[in-house]
Amino acid sequence: MTEAIGAQGYVFAGVGLVMAFAAVRLVTTKNLVHGALYLVVTLLGAAVVFLLTLAEFVAWVQVLIYVGAVIVLILFGLMLTKAPLGPTAFDNEQRGLAALVAALIFALTSSVTWTAFEGKTIDFDTAFGVEAVGQELFTTMVLPFEVVSVLLLAALVGAVILAKRDDD
Repeated sequence: MTEAIGAQGYVFAGVGLVMAFAAVRLVTTKNLVHGALYLVVTLLGAAVVFLLTLAEFVAWVQVLIYVGAVIVLILFGLMLTKAPLGPTAFDNEQRGLAALVAALIFALTSSVTWTAFEGKTIDFDTAFGVEAVGQELFTTMVLPFEVVSVLLLAALVGAVILAKRDDD
């Protein structure tokens, strides 16, 4: 039993390192298409982590929704709006300010999360199954799910309209 846990720990550490590298490259790359591909690697790593914690349904939803739909939408948006794809797209003098704001947001959200979940534990004996996730998704969470789908559709239609205006 300890060999299986040890192997799972090594896989988790390896996936974590790959995800960390891809996340750092995502925010440091100057090419938007490369950034989208690094985002794919990061999201696939999250799916592998879900598989390691025996949450197969969430892992497949991660792959289908985020890696499949959202990344394709981002790439279509980049192609349709003819966004600058070269290294000059992000060259400006606001990097220091952006890093400071990102660090402040990270500190704030970390503090809020830490105080919100302080002293709480997860009881894996009463873990949710696929049936409970489906019931929750299609009863109480159906409105936010539909709002997000309409928002993504509006973003794609907006990208098509902007691309059409550039051609005229």
